[in-house]
Amino acid sequence: MIRIHQIKLPITHTQEDLKKKIGKILRISVSEIREVKIVKQSIDARKKPQIFYTYTVDAAITGEKKILQKVKSNQIMPSPSKAYRFNAVGEKEMRFRPIIVGSGPAGLFCAYMLSVHGYRPILLERGASVDERIKDVESFWKSGKLNLNSNVQFGEGGAGTFSDGKLNTLVKDSFGRNQKVLEIFAKHGAPEDICYTNKAHIGTDILTDVVKQMRQSIISHGGEVRFHSQVTDICVEDNKITHLIINREEKIPCEVVVLAIGHSARDTFEMLNKRKVPMEAKSFAVGVRVEHLQSMINLSQYGMEGNSLLSAASYKVAEQLDNGRGVYSFCMCPGGYVVNASSEEKRLAVNGMSYHSRSGKNANSAIIVTVTPEDYGGTDALSGVEFQRKLEEKAYNLAEGKIPVQRYEDFCKNQISSQFGKVTPSMKGNYAFANVRSIFPEEISQSIEDGIKKFNNKIRGFSQEDTLLSGVESRTSSPVRIKRGEGLMSEIAGLYPCGEGAGYAGGITSAGMDGLKVAEEIAKTYRAFD
Repeated sequence: MIRIHQIKLPITHTQEDLKKKIGKILRISVSEIREVKIVKQSIDARKKPQIFYTYTVDAAITGEKKILQKVKSNQIMPSPSKAYRFNAVGEKEMRFRPIIVGSGPAGLFCAYMLSVHGYRPILLERGASVDERIKDVESFWKSGKLNLNSNVQFGEGGAGTFSDGKLNTLVKDSFGRNQKVLEIFAKHGAPEDICYTNKAHIGTDILTDVVKQMRQSIISHGGEVRFHSQVTDICVEDNKITHLIINREEKIPCEVVVLAIGHSARDTFEMLNKRKVPMEAKSFAVGVRVEHLQSMINLSQYGMEGNSLLSAASYKVAEQLDNGRGVYSFCMCPGGYVVNASSEEKRLAVNGMSYHSRSGKNANSAIIVTVTPEDYGGTDALSGVEFQRKLEEKAYNLAEGKIPVQRYEDFCKNQISSQFGKVTPSMKGNYAFANVRSIFPEEISQSIEDGIKKFNNKIRGFSQEDTLLSGVESRTSSPVRIKRGEGLMSEIAGLYPCGEGAGYAGGITSAGMDGLKVAEEIAKTYRAFD
């Protein structure tokens, strides 16, 4: 096939228009094009309100070699081959089935790949199945009564299930893992266009079904999935993992354990630290959720408040402040909701979520500031966890367990808001006015204020007085890193730290990729079951 870059067409174009453009570039007739596969699609809004789609495609053409010789252009090239390969070449016999702890993206993809290749993994999840989990989460948003093991953070699919389902990643990938993750998602019910759309997303409403179908695939290939099964302790002998303790009572023998526990498994971090699993505090980021009218973001990004041919506009902003701190947007949810994402009693955290249609009235994103172990007194591996907890306790107490909300004008004035302006909350969970600024150390609060003000230079209206702030956004990434070395294994033999909670990923796609990576390492050492 021939790969063709930088094909630009109006957003109103048809499939036939795309073929005609390919024919023009290659100097052939449309009838000679046997197949067109979209590799990448992105939006070009540099001449707004004129909006274009830009494509990279692979085209199957009769006489491809002659065309490549005849048409001299840096726009075309032979299609590169970068197909993902899983090489199960291990020879060591596995006495016990491999165990994956946690069913977030890292654990789910690791278990899926191992099951497909005959390793019959056992996937342990402390929380509930996704259907049961949806009921628990919706009940919490209405009543405020928290289920400690079935919430936005814990349960089938992990924290990403109640998010926008964004699939972009900055991880460099020469092995095809990124594309493989997208293909597996699509195979299990996600829209096909996630395989090529720039800044693709699935949406919570579809993602819940996708993770169920992945679970069914794991089981159909000989794997086992157990819910309400929390690893409460581990047994180590001669520096090797030998047993897991489930729910403080069941003891399971093991020799290969993948720790894909997620960034909010604080009690598990404490247990691992107590058992002297090597780990360290790491940098992460904290801040607020901001809400704007989606129509305002559309106007800034597209030059129009809305267009039925375009999805809700997104943005990404970042600034380096005079105080030396960076402030930036994170997990932007077009047409989405701010959600109460708490997982511990009397502590409150927020996150962002979108459904697939992204049709909500507001856009929201986290505006966050990086904090380092030096900022929060990182004297031990769990010091970042304690810093998060202190912020979440303040957030909880501000509004008696409701999401604290404040207009940007009042955030700057350090006062509680009394009424909403143009922007009213789009939230899952109860909310109340409070002084969000008081949650943070003043340097962080001032950085948030200054950052939002600077972002107005990029998105007009970003710092308008009616912009809504809520907090606390504290679960941006894991506050710890569980160390791993050669073969992606901990110093404790048989223990494989994996994914975002272990400190090796930063979103759904990169976590899934790390799950594949760990599965590959296991398959290099061990052979599958007969």
